[in-house]
Amino acid sequence: MRQLVVVDHGDLRWDDVPEPQIERDGEAIVRPLAVATCDLDVAVISGRYPMIGTAYPFGHESVAEVVEVGDAVRAVAPGDRVVVPFQISCGACDRCRAGRTGNCAAHRPMSTYGLGDMGGTAWGGHVADLVHVPHADAMLVPLPDGVGPRTAASCSDNMPDAWRTVGPPLAAWPGADVLIMAGPSGTNSIGLYAAGLAHTLGAGRVVYVDDDADRLERAARLGAEPREWANDRRIGSFPVTVDASGEQERLHCALQSTASDGICTSPSVYLDDPTMPLVAMYSRCCTFHTGRAHARRDIPAVFEAIDHGFDPDVVTTDVVAWDDAAEALANPSMKMVIERS
Repeated sequence: MRQLVVVDHGDLRWDDVPEPQIERDGEAIVRPLAVATCDLDVAVISGRYPMIGTAYPFGHESVAEVVEVGDAVRAVAPGDRVVVPFQISCGACDRCRAGRTGNCAAHRPMSTYGLGDMGGTAWGGHVADLVHVPHADAMLVPLPDGVGPRTAASCSDNMPDAWRTVGPPLAAWPGADVLIMAGPSGTNSIGLYAAGLAHTLGAGRVVYVDDDADRLERAARLGAEPREWANDRRIGSFPVTVDASGEQERLHCALQSTASDGICTSPSVYLDDPTMPLVAMYSRCCTFHTGRAHARRDIPAVFEAIDHGFDPDVVTTDVVAWDDAAEALANPSMKMVIERS
């Protein structure tokens, strides 16, 4: 079968590899229908983030069709359309049962699809004819009626990553104002998803700060107040803040703009450890949270938000045909969806 491989920054190729096989009763084989680029994918291919090891299979955000299941699988059947979470999780260990599905104890740390040596290349990538799912009942999430594969492709990773930045904080602070910092080095689709989710979840003001005109316009369409970045030290006092910028100055602004007892969540990856205004944070009892998402846990919450009006398609910048993926991804836009006809 064919599988798309990242060779180097801006260089992808199709490889012929063996088809995956069901080896245990709880496994499934799925056929990807729509695959979205993750913010990290775009950073790697464009050279803003180092290659994740040597050449590796591409793609870890997808909606797929179930092709085959093992005898013990009960939650899905051939023909079902499902979201495939990017993290491998067994659903049975103490961590998975506690909702910490990104840290499943049954597999090596950070086991994921499509993230090279970081996640374990044996899992393969989603831009492939077929994908192996080791824990079908635990991992696969049926696609709700009326939601298309293109719309839900990023539910594997970036949308639940965005949801955890605003969902739990807004549950603690109902109707709170939200500040989202974005920027050219950041997790920009996650920042936009966070803006749309915060609006859908009933936040008061949702202020989205960036210096990109296209992203500012998309944020407005998602219900946020767009504000151009102006090297601000502080933009007000927000119980909920999100650092999707990837830049120290904007991270500082988010932290300095977090209200007393508020929470700032950063889904950004910082290769160089930034400084933190710890005295000011201490004085205001500011909580800062960073780290990877627990995607499988939060996918149902994203579907609920979609049902209540959240529109992920506003964030999608390009839709390309499956056979054109290697050429299109050589210079990817912010959020590209690769769609099988």
